[in-house]
Amino acid sequence: MKNSKLKLKSEEKSLPSNGSPKVARILFQGKEREVELYSKFDFSDFDRDTILKWYKLNHLGRRLDEKAALYLKMAKGWSYHAPFGGHDGIQLALGQVFRPSKDFLFPYYRDMLTCLSAGITPYEIILNGLSKEDDVAGGGRHMSNHFAKPSIRIQNVSSCTGNHAQHASGLGRAIKKYGGDEIVFCSCGESATAEGYFFEALNSASAEKLPVVFVIQNNKFGISVPLNDVMATTNVAENFSGLKNLKIFNCDGRDPFDSYRALRQAIDWVETGEGFAIVHADCDRIGSHSNSDNHELYRTPEELETVRRRDPLLQFRYHILDKQIATEEELKQIEEENQKIIFEAADKAESMPNADGSQWNKFIIPEPCISKDADTESFLPPPDSPQISLREAINQTLIEEFQRNPNTFLWGQDIGKGGVFNVVKGMPQMFGKERVFNAPIAEDNIVGTANGFCRYRDDIRVVVEGAEFADYFWPAMEQLVECSHDYWRTKGQFTPNIVIRLASGGYIQGGLYHSQNIEGSLVTLPGIRIVTPAFADDAVGLMRTAIRSRGVTVYLEPKFLYNFKNAFAPKPHPEFMVPFGRAKVRRSGSDVTVVSYGTAVHLALFAANELEGEGISVEVIDLRSLIPWDQELVFESVKKTNRVVIAHEDKVTGGFGGEIAARIVENVFNYLDAPILRVGSKDCPVGFAKEYENAILPSTKDILEAIEKVLRF
Repeated sequence: MKNSKLKLKSEEKSLPSNGSPKVARILFQGKEREVELYSKFDFSDFDRDTILKWYKLNHLGRRLDEKAALYLKMAKGWSYHAPFGGHDGIQLALGQVFRPSKDFLFPYYRDMLTCLSAGITPYEIILNGLSKEDDVAGGGRHMSNHFAKPSIRIQNVSSCTGNHAQHASGLGRAIKKYGGDEIVFCSCGESATAEGYFFEALNSASAEKLPVVFVIQNNKFGISVPLNDVMATTNVAENFSGLKNLKIFNCDGRDPFDSYRALRQAIDWVETGEGFAIVHADCDRIGSHSNSDNHELYRTPEELETVRRRDPLLQFRYHILDKQIATEEELKQIEEENQKIIFEAADKAESMPNADGSQWNKFIIPEPCISKDADTESFLPPPDSPQISLREAINQTLIEEFQRNPNTFLWGQDIGKGGVFNVVKGMPQMFGKERVFNAPIAEDNIVGTANGFCRYRDDIRVVVEGAEFADYFWPAMEQLVECSHDYWRTKGQFTPNIVIRLASGGYIQGGLYHSQNIEGSLVTLPGIRIVTPAFADDAVGLMRTAIRSRGVTVYLEPKFLYNFKNAFAPKPHPEFMVPFGRAKVRRSGSDVTVVSYGTAVHLALFAANELEGEGISVEVIDLRSLIPWDQELVFESVKKTNRVVIAHEDKVTGGFGGEIAARIVENVFNYLDAPILRVGSKDCPVGFAKEYENAILPSTKDILEAIEKVLRF
């Protein structure tokens, strides 16, 4: 790139008496430009070194932005690039108020200058843009222009617009619980504030007076959508002005000094402990939304010329010269130094290895706290030990794990009364509201704040009741997807340590939203574990393993089994754990294998008992863990019996049984003497009336008929 040549000319227009902006004609990179001096750039209270340091950062950032566009033209990388020009002031100031390795910063995809100002080096910026293996954000696993540096607490944020607001509030909650003095900064564009989960995050910050500063960079466009097309106000912060414990600070986002003052006021307010803050920065978007957008298709030439005339970098340079902070030669020296920095960083970054695609299978999910080969059977109690229900098993295990690790927390809907099914009965009283407490009826917020909370320290474990019934979990799917690739996306630098409890299934005459099964959808997400116990002892072992392990585990609780007598079992040893991915043979047999999990395990056992009188030997396998699942045990059983029935409560179409059947066919097809049959719910919602429930959900009779059919083949 050419060196920047920005010079004042003598023919400047004086400030008109009506207060409209002053205009100056200047030279910039060899071209004469007319600049509208829109911002005041009040340097008072800032020393010369700070002013020049900030100019150096601003200029360096803009030249990096130009370098990114050049890489695109050369097809060398940066396949996604969102230029920040017009947001210079707020981004520069945000990076300066952030304390590296102390505070937490959630940038968004346009925050190049924010991240540069906050402590990410030009070399690291270019590594990210070129998707190099040494990219500190995640080694090329995430989109270019998504800058992060977890080692200094600049968070790796996904492409789901604004969803990191949930994480910011969750992290603020952790800071408050632990009595820390850190600040959480959450940066986003104005259009992200239309998302429902953004309001949910602010609601939590309001209710709990969290130490979070939400920075809204408002350039008045959501890609191609003008803000006034979709909102009643162009100052989007006003949409949240009714929230208690909130102070809103408005600033000129083109002006770093005005932005800095607003951010300092916001920090001062947050540090009182009385509430959270929004800093609303009025910005321009000088360029297109990104390299895949042509803003000339929806912006008028007049509007584009206006924002170009307000270029913050040109204004910054003009005011430095006008106020005689530095000479033209001094600024030129700074600009030449920046050019050298970029050339050296680019040469070094370009020589580094590209992302190593062969490592795709690394960091999908953390290793569990025990291996698959762990001997847990030795911890089983004598058969004549007192029996407990599945509900009591979960309750007692949660209590024991909360006593063992004081960094364990629990929240969800109606938790204060012990949960809608009394699964956490007594825990709010035993551990207090500091650790066990109610959450809003906002499932996305429940999971999203858990994700953020875990970022405070790695030994934190969060258990959430993701929804009162699994059927209500759908709003949280956005955050479950986010959780599922955090570990992979960051190349192992962060994983949420969360257990998501969900009361699942029917047979309770619950009807719509109270009796459905959702695991068929959940199992499609790489990066999460899914377990479901059918007996009380396994409920203990799976919960203990889930809580003690890093990563995300969805713990499905078949609510029909909470107090079902056949699911009772002796309470295991306090260290009893069930490894992920290890199934259990509930009944040995030689004629046919029934692979099942959850409530359907008991239906299969009833069928096996009935067929025993007819001389038919049925082997019943309880998977216990769906992701991962015990393929080895299932394959060995198939090799023995040569016939398979798969039974689960979820629908047949799209149910997990289809995956099990496919794996069996791929691996042990030659051992099959009959087609694989599946038993599950009808392809219909589970209705409310008992007659509908009986017709739709699988029954012992359905399993009997399937077994008899494969035996007749």
